[in-house]
Amino acid sequence: MTIVTRKQQESLQESLQQVVRLLDRHRVVEDMVHRQDMAKHELVEQLVHKQNLVELQKKLASLHPADVAHILEALPLFDRLLVWELVKSEHDGEILLEVSDAVRESLLADMENYEIIAAAEHLDADELADLVPDLSSEVRSELLGGLDEEERAQLQSALSYPEDEVGSLMDFEMVTIRDDVTLEVVLRYLRRFDELPNHTDKLFVVDHEQVLKGVLAINHLLVSDPDLTVHDAMATDVVTFRGHDDAGDAAQAFERYDLVSAPVVDSNHKVIGRLTVDMMVDVIREESDAEVLSLAGLKEEDLFSSVWKSAKNRWPWLAVNICTAFVASRVIGAFEETITHLVALAALMPIVSGIGGNTGTQTITLIIRGLALGQITPSNSGRLIGKEVGIALLNGLVWGSVLGVIAWLLYRQISLGVVMMAAMMLNLLVAALVGILVPLTMQKLGRDPAYGSSVLLTATTDSMGFFIFLGLASVFLM
Repeated sequence: MTIVTRKQQESLQESLQQVVRLLDRHRVVEDMVHRQDMAKHELVEQLVHKQNLVELQKKLASLHPADVAHILEALPLFDRLLVWELVKSEHDGEILLEVSDAVRESLLADMENYEIIAAAEHLDADELADLVPDLSSEVRSELLGGLDEEERAQLQSALSYPEDEVGSLMDFEMVTIRDDVTLEVVLRYLRRFDELPNHTDKLFVVDHEQVLKGVLAINHLLVSDPDLTVHDAMATDVVTFRGHDDAGDAAQAFERYDLVSAPVVDSNHKVIGRLTVDMMVDVIREESDAEVLSLAGLKEEDLFSSVWKSAKNRWPWLAVNICTAFVASRVIGAFEETITHLVALAALMPIVSGIGGNTGTQTITLIIRGLALGQITPSNSGRLIGKEVGIALLNGLVWGSVLGVIAWLLYRQISLGVVMMAAMMLNLLVAALVGILVPLTMQKLGRDPAYGSSVLLTATTDSMGFFIFLGLASVFLM
């Protein structure tokens, strides 16, 4: 267990700036030494080089592994690898677990096989399950061969579950007790431990076949009569999870019930592991990050990855944008004669499409959040659609009227103002429907509801906004 000292609790941003300053100083001094034509040049260079790197190494040693991981993610590749070489080897495994998948890939690529195996030796079976999928088959085989039978079984159990299921996140370190002993016996048993597993807020009460019978909270254990039996003191109303439960749903349950830990059971209700709050926080953060990227049609990437790699990550939706842009341009081209006849349309039509896109973004954000929290179901989706349509019509009437009045004041054509109002109302209606139906459809197809939703929304509101506004203008103003 890593202890966080007061020194390690300093501002993370300040720590990053200090590391960057040390790296800059190292490069400046090293460059000056290279420029000097002096005797014993190599010796001077080695001494200066060592002096700066030792200071940097001391700084890194004072930081929590999670802080080092953050710093690595914020550094360009060359500096990142230099810092990575200075990290103490016993912390390598913890840091590899903390960094993003993309950054972990760059660090592993710079490590020799024996270094990876040495880093993994400090990890528990549940932690190894996060790291093993990123390792080569050769390293994986050697690593498995170095585990004892129990650890190998635990690792294989965790790896048998997909990464988005509870089983892949299980912690195998837990304390189990029987219900026929007194609390005094339990206290004596706990004193035999050097330390309890992280986030142990309760003990799992099981029978001789490891079937879960209840839980005994640590705070209840400490204040209860030592002569009570576990059976009389334990709670039987327990929140449990199955190995194949969705990790996101489990994270929401942790938040909803304020859990610190919870047992994971199999189909026979036998305890096979536990979930802890730190894992669930990671799940929530990862899902939040993925949702933000998905809205723009992106996947996770290293901030400082190569231009080629980053460009390829953005190609799919850029291609979609190009196609939709051509569709929008063809819509405008189809009404070229109308625009030529009334130039004011060219100035007003971006307003219709732009406000439609903004309104649709509000709707789509609320829908994706509702889906993520499990608040939207097939039974209430119809009512939700009706509500959003009503909001779109009301906003379209109010703000369409405002824009219609502004258009009339600018161009002194009341008919243009009416067309502006009608176009605004219809495009807001389209934006609301797209904002609801796109994420619902994506979820029904088994895809991430957020993936590319904003891109599809913008494309639709642009094309339809131009078509509606110019179409109405062709009918009523020509």
